[in-house]
Amino acid sequence: MSLTISLHMLARSPIPGQVKTRLIPALGEEGACDLQRRLLNRALQLPDANFSQRFLWLDDMPDDELETLAEDRGWILVEQPAGDLGERMRRIATLGLAESDAVVLIGNDCPALDGGYLSSACLALQNEPVVLGPAEDGGYVLLGLRRIDPQLFNNLPWGTDQVLAMTRVRLQQLGWGHQLLPVLWDVDRPEDLPRLAELGIHVDR
Repeated sequence: MSLTISLHMLARSPIPGQVKTRLIPALGEEGACDLQRRLLNRALQLPDANFSQRFLWLDDMPDDELETLAEDRGWILVEQPAGDLGERMRRIATLGLAESDAVVLIGNDCPALDGGYLSSACLALQNEPVVLGPAEDGGYVLLGLRRIDPQLFNNLPWGTDQVLAMTRVRLQQLGWGHQLLPVLWDVDRPEDLPRLAELGIHVDR
């Protein structure tokens, strides 16, 4: 019997000066904000075939353009809960698991994450309680769960190169099996911009 799986995207609203701050020196506040909007637009076009529901969790109220786009593509807009990244992810995963057999959490910063990658995550969740999509910077771009434990989220050094390794240690401590997907890259720094251009996303610098 196949699982019901909900998809949850955590994202920052495109507000100049508040998003993609590491890219502001290269792109300016408006340019960094425009990039965030374009990455969001791309992520909202991900296929929905494997998911019972799809949620866009924003850290601030969306503008009309983003709200219309999300709703037109079948996403449910929700405001992110309070807390650091780990606490927000824990709360979102807990809410998702109350309604579906499994959850997949992603951000909007990884343009290389496509429908095939999501399908691989859903397939892995049929066999393992956890699936991780590693990021080149030592974090992860995707987290799939069939069960929840606060240990996976508490007191992790978010934004550092230790997140994936520490998460795997904690999974081992819990005795939970997991599957790793292929390593992907996300857009955080000016040196990531040339790879964006290879995907057809050009930014003014």
